[in-house]
Amino acid sequence: MINMETPPVRRVSHSSPRQRKPVNAILPTLGIAILLATLFTSLSPNSFSTISISDKLATLLTPQAPSNPVSPVEPTLRIGIVSGHRGNDSGAVCTDDNGNVTLTEADVNYKIASLVVQKLTKLGFQVDLLNEFDTRLNGYRAVAIVSIHNDSCQYINDQATGFKVAAALNTRDANRASRLLACMVDRYQRATGLPFHAGSITPDMTSYHAFSEIDPNTVAAIIETGFLNLDQEILTQHTDQVADGVVNGILCFVNNENIEPTPTPTFTP
Repeated sequence: MINMETPPVRRVSHSSPRQRKPVNAILPTLGIAILLATLFTSLSPNSFSTISISDKLATLLTPQAPSNPVSPVEPTLRIGIVSGHRGNDSGAVCTDDNGNVTLTEADVNYKIASLVVQKLTKLGFQVDLLNEFDTRLNGYRAVAIVSIHNDSCQYINDQATGFKVAAALNTRDANRASRLLACMVDRYQRATGLPFHAGSITPDMTSYHAFSEIDPNTVAAIIETGFLNLDQEILTQHTDQVADGVVNGILCFVNNENIEPTPTPTFTP
């Protein structure tokens, strides 16, 4: 409700300017006296030999920076993780002796990709989980993007085990792409003990469709984390270990870590 009462009349003092002048004159003088008292109190008997009064006065009057200035917050780095085949098809399909589907590549890819996203998010990165033909891939900008896939369910031979990595060499910075490739190979092999199966890298990997869709400044790679036949156990039963290999490879690249050739463990079920 609006108050409609007439406001009380405020009485104004009619002191003359001459009556107020002595008070106004005393205030500056009093302020200077307090300042000088502070100055002389803070000076020790020996300080006159090391610092002048004018210097001390200047120090007192100069605004001081906080003792613990707040450091600017670093921008959050964006990373893209593509869950291979998700939203499009099943990828490789594993069946039992009766022809029943037991496993699909898309499901394995998604399980690994989801763990990678969780781990990177906990480390403070801004992470996007992307589908195979995600519309967000068009012009996608990030410090790095990695697409996760797996190889055939069919038994080929005893050498059909291990992982493969290919980088987008059509990027504007081929050196950074090569470094992401080296980081992924080194760190993934260390984490899983799986061999690098370089001999079976296909044009589908080197010319992966997303490489030409993302922003050319975004460094990208595709990894096939294993063969769904001989490597099925580590891929499905030790998925956390597989995800660590991918995460460590990305961290190696982002943090510009050293890559030193060292003996790697062999995965034992």
